[in-house]
Amino acid sequence: MELPFLKKKEEIPGISVLKPKAGVSVKDIIAPSALEVSSDNLRLAKRYCRTIFAFTYPRYLNTNWFSPVINLDRHFDISMYINPIDTSVALKNLRKKVAQVESALVIKEEKGQVRDPILETAYKDLENLRDQLQTAQEKLFQYALYITIYEDEVAELDKTENQIRNMLESRLVYAKTAMYQQEEGFNSTLPLGTDRLQVLNTMNSAPLSTTFPFVSADLTSDKGILYGINRHNNSLILFDRFSLENGNMVIFAKAGSGKSYASKLEILRSLMMGTDVIVIDPENEYKYLADTVGGAFFRISLTGEHHINPFDLPVPHEDEKPADLLRANIINLVGLLRLMLGSLTAEEDAVIDKALSETYASRDITAESDFSQITPPLMSDLQTILENMEGGANLALRLKKYTEGTFAGFLNMPTNVSADNRLAVFNIRDMEDELRPIAMYVILGYIWRLIRRETKKRILVVDEAWLLMKYEDAASFLYGIAKRCRKYYLGLTTITQDVGDFMNSRYGRPIITNSSLQLLLRQSPATIDLLVQTFNLTEEEKYLLLEAGVGEGLFVAGLKHAAIRTVASYSEDQVITSDPEQLLKIEKAKKELAEAEAKVI
Repeated sequence: MELPFLKKKEEIPGISVLKPKAGVSVKDIIAPSALEVSSDNLRLAKRYCRTIFAFTYPRYLNTNWFSPVINLDRHFDISMYINPIDTSVALKNLRKKVAQVESALVIKEEKGQVRDPILETAYKDLENLRDQLQTAQEKLFQYALYITIYEDEVAELDKTENQIRNMLESRLVYAKTAMYQQEEGFNSTLPLGTDRLQVLNTMNSAPLSTTFPFVSADLTSDKGILYGINRHNNSLILFDRFSLENGNMVIFAKAGSGKSYASKLEILRSLMMGTDVIVIDPENEYKYLADTVGGAFFRISLTGEHHINPFDLPVPHEDEKPADLLRANIINLVGLLRLMLGSLTAEEDAVIDKALSETYASRDITAESDFSQITPPLMSDLQTILENMEGGANLALRLKKYTEGTFAGFLNMPTNVSADNRLAVFNIRDMEDELRPIAMYVILGYIWRLIRRETKKRILVVDEAWLLMKYEDAASFLYGIAKRCRKYYLGLTTITQDVGDFMNSRYGRPIITNSSLQLLLRQSPATIDLLVQTFNLTEEEKYLLLEAGVGEGLFVAGLKHAAIRTVASYSEDQVITSDPEQLLKIEKAKKELAEAEAKVI
């Protein structure tokens, strides 16, 4: 259908181009095709709209009182008109008003009537306001608030209006429909800056400031590390994770969103503040960081030189009993063997439990032993015990590949690593996919024994935690650390890009609830609804995570939410970058420097 204000231009074969007729303005083009004005709504083409205005406010307004309306998942336009009032004129009018109120109080007193608290309060407020205006602490303004709602049906208009009015009335702000003034109300909410309704309320600076709709949590403190920049107000997000009820943190992001970059930045800055850090690194992303700061780097693989014996026992503290430690380690070993051997029947589980106790006993390790003087058994010792136990032959056969077969170089060796360095990184990149969850379980067990041996301020980073969450026993072990690490002055950081696998585990949500700090970076549309449900995010926060750039997202500390952008200095960026192109440039520069030094020598 040809529009009346358009005419055909010269035709090109296969293409019909239209251009405005002479004398037609942009207004004519963007204006709706039809407009129907009713007493309480307007109809624009196929949509209905209604304008409401706020006409009264309470004595006190809390900061961010308008935020629930702003975050409502509806289509509407909001206009606020703020007009300053000349202070000299305001003082003159206030003087008259004070005289009227004071006169009313005197008349009531002369007549012997009961005191009127409303008049007395008004008198005090007027006098306080006069003092503040006189000393330029406050100014007076005329303020108007209009909201135009858009819906497809009139019934939906009524529903949305009631929802907004209920939100406002819960804060003692009352609004009503602009009856027989819908055209003026609609024009007042257009981006023209013209107030056609003129429903004005007088406000001074303090309550007026609370109407500012975009309020972000201030997460700047006098201690802690810099996590990034608050994107709402450009303030610094300086925070100490150990100042909350626990120091645990979760980082959720899709691949390439900057989660490892943010984690390494926190590690580098935490080291500078005297915090020790231990990392489980599945992809060799933390090696350059460890080398730069002089940390320990352990490459755990089938043919590697670093080994961890899962049968090691920690030295008990004064308040711990050796029997409890031995029993706890046997329980952890049962979980490890379930990962190694697959599902176990109830009979096999009982056989494994008994065999583990006998394996320790074969090395004269009992509840009465001095754990500082023992030599722990190996996996081959357990195999020997199983071979000589009733019902253990099949289990011993399944265990052989870890003691004599392909995987023998991994678990059947004494521990030869020492993670006493300020930064210790356990790398499992070269471990086969089948063995990665087992390796992470064994490393976590070693780290937990290390943490219990000496209490100090530490952070434990578990990258790609979804690898563990796919297995019941491994997820249970990680949850146990998250729940108990607080009393050992440890903060656990779990990082994952596979939100589905993490949340599908029955331990996924408990780990999140035991983490007071959350960093949510860019998310994929496939998982965003799960995150919204888990973290109770608003629609605005949902779209913020979908549209965020690299290193941008949402920082959640307790009940405070803030949009964050991670920022590193040039020197920090050179140490923690994961960009392959940048890493190649760094390697090239290092080679050129080495060649130049060789020529000089």
